[in-house]
Amino acid sequence: MTAEPGRDDVVAGIRRGLLWSSMNSLALRLGSLVLGMVLARLLAPEDFGVYAIALTVQTVLTTLADLGMSADLVRADEPRRREPTVATLSLASGVVLALVMTATARPAAGLMGAPHAAGVIAVLSWTLVVSSAGVVPYARLQRDFQQRRLLGSSLADFATGTSVTVLLILAGMGPMALALGRVAAQSVATTLQFLLAGVRPRFGLDRAIARSALAYGVPLAGANLLSWALLNIDNVAIARVAGTTALGLYVLAFNVSSWPMSAIGQAVRSVSLAGFSRTRRDGDGGLVTALSLTWTAALAAGVLLAALAKPLVVLLYGARWSPSATVLGALGLFGALRVALDLIATYLMARGAARPVLYVQALWFLSLIPAVVLATRWKGIAGAGWSHLAVAALVVLPAYAVVLHRTGTPVRLLVRAMWLPAVAAVPTWWVAHAVAGLVQRPLLALVLGGLAGSVTYLAVCYRWLRRLLPGIRPRRRRTAARVLDQPGEAVT
Repeated sequence: MTAEPGRDDVVAGIRRGLLWSSMNSLALRLGSLVLGMVLARLLAPEDFGVYAIALTVQTVLTTLADLGMSADLVRADEPRRREPTVATLSLASGVVLALVMTATARPAAGLMGAPHAAGVIAVLSWTLVVSSAGVVPYARLQRDFQQRRLLGSSLADFATGTSVTVLLILAGMGPMALALGRVAAQSVATTLQFLLAGVRPRFGLDRAIARSALAYGVPLAGANLLSWALLNIDNVAIARVAGTTALGLYVLAFNVSSWPMSAIGQAVRSVSLAGFSRTRRDGDGGLVTALSLTWTAALAAGVLLAALAKPLVVLLYGARWSPSATVLGALGLFGALRVALDLIATYLMARGAARPVLYVQALWFLSLIPAVVLATRWKGIAGAGWSHLAVAALVVLPAYAVVLHRTGTPVRLLVRAMWLPAVAAVPTWWVAHAVAGLVQRPLLALVLGGLAGSVTYLAVCYRWLRRLLPGIRPRRRRTAARVLDQPGEAVT
């Protein structure tokens, strides 16, 4: 049995993993941006809507196929002993769900108002088998902070998916090209993860391990299912109320609004679960510092997306996609808030509080359903976007504050980590939007508005950031572990 690394080793692993994870997120986000620009010129909004319907079904079921098994391995004290049982449970779940998704593709597509999406749904279902088969190597790479190797896997995924998708679109396959590209990309990435982690497929079934893994994983899978469902219920509502063309416009705006989540949130989450798990005996385990820095960066990106929505959409995707800008303002702010909420949920999962996370996700889902349906009927796709932001800010964030308080993390630390960036967002939006409105050319409007907004944001947050950053910089004769253990120095 290998010895568990010491605290200094864990902190070094977190820093190293965060660096590579950030590079991973930024590289893939830039690549996805270029791909989105290409696809927006090759496909009509209706084609995006058809694919979005299929992807909605697939992403929801993917959360169930995992059954929370990867998170169980990341936080377990003896992960190697649990791997064969976890691999068996995960693969069995993936196969069953893929068969169910294939068999119900036609009625599911009809239920969501896009019967011609049935074939795309059936093809995408087989990504469930591939992803569930790779739960062990993925969890091992995450636990060991091997973000450098995960970067290689992600780049292979992106390169394969992009090349296959574009070639098939040029061959005239329409939205089916997107589904086939995803299957090919997932297959290559999972195979590469096995190689990079040095893992051979091993299966077995220890009933005691299975019971403990399911006791932790099933509530977490339920929470993840609700999380994905609430992020996709708007797709169903828009498809049924406004049609697939409006859905295509909305999906493009939602994808753009997810940039903060993808570039910042995913980079942090890839190391935060393992990091919080390894430091769960040490006070708040670094939550305050992580939340302050993550929220500051994410909100800056979200506010600028909201303020510069119109020139951004026109420049990147063309004038025919300009209606997407009407919803991007709300979704940009929602994307930033999602980053903070996701980090809080990850902290609670690392503390073993999977059930409270499930309860909050259930509350989120039940609150969002009537809000998004009514708002879509009232204000179209813009209403759907604002309903997301309102529910997240007024319902979900307070609910997580209550859960944190009950797990021993005072609410005042949450407020202390988030209040000043929230205040800075108001003048930042106004300045960036006003400056961009003075310029006709989209590129110049983005540059000038972005610069003006960034300067405003930094001017408001500068002194606060100066107090925050020294708390995370290593100093002579102070170990990294000691820095992380100072909740009063760095807030987040």
